[in-house]
Amino acid sequence: METGQTKIVEKILALKRARNAVILAHNYQLGEIQDIGDFVGDSLELSQQAAKTDADVIVFCGVHFMAETAAILSPQKTVLLPDAHAGCPMADMITADQLRAMKREHPGAAVVCYVNSSAEVKAESDICCTSANSVNVVESLKEEEVLFVPDQYLGMNTARQTAKKMIFWPGYCPTHARITPATIERMRGEFPSAKVVVHPECRPDVVALADGAFSTSGILRYASREDTRQMIVGTELGIIHRLRKEHPDKQFIPISEQAVCPHMKMITLEKVLWTLEEMSPQITVSEPIREQAISAIERMLALS
Repeated sequence: METGQTKIVEKILALKRARNAVILAHNYQLGEIQDIGDFVGDSLELSQQAAKTDADVIVFCGVHFMAETAAILSPQKTVLLPDAHAGCPMADMITADQLRAMKREHPGAAVVCYVNSSAEVKAESDICCTSANSVNVVESLKEEEVLFVPDQYLGMNTARQTAKKMIFWPGYCPTHARITPATIERMRGEFPSAKVVVHPECRPDVVALADGAFSTSGILRYASREDTRQMIVGTELGIIHRLRKEHPDKQFIPISEQAVCPHMKMITLEKVLWTLEEMSPQITVSEPIREQAISAIERMLALS
């Protein structure tokens, strides 16, 4: 680490102690951000870990909906997002008004909402899901018709494993949509011995060509298997830093140099320092929205 960065990190750590803060870093964040995180992981996992701590302040190095989820689970804590413009294009593809209109068109359907969504959309949903538990969540419902929002590709990959009638909102993750079947075929040609693991936000035709489709936590578990020595990683590039750090004896190959989420890369060490200095930007969720949204999250958590 460069001298300038070292000084910034020292200031961050001192302020973290003074503020009684905890730093959360998503798996897609820059390597230097992951390295200062008290917890590194996927979005819901991080919010759950922060809720269990006695910290007064949560610094969420991720994107807006993740900080909202932390605020939903920890209403008594101050939640900071180091860059207020770090959003999620997929989460922005559906609004609460649009979901309400969709519900009116399908009055008998249950609404399953991927956690990669705004607090207001969660509040309009019956139950949340993650990319790891979407099949279990859908199967748990008594309704035979399911509205799945906002990620159509996660929905389609889920639908292949359930008999429920599923209706998808046409949202998607632009970063994962850049991964195509041709990308996988080219990479298999270059690295014929490598396992190919992708995220279930990828298109179904991409998932069909992979050796496995897992959440970021699932990808990390797959990497720890004895028979995984070389792995082509089909998700946002940020996770490569953690994989190489945890398994220096293995080879991890990004599936595409284009698999970058620009929003995830907006948070820098300087911004983490500034947010702790200024205690801003703060992310809040109104109590009526929080109460409805946490009900959808708790229904999901009750399944496990």
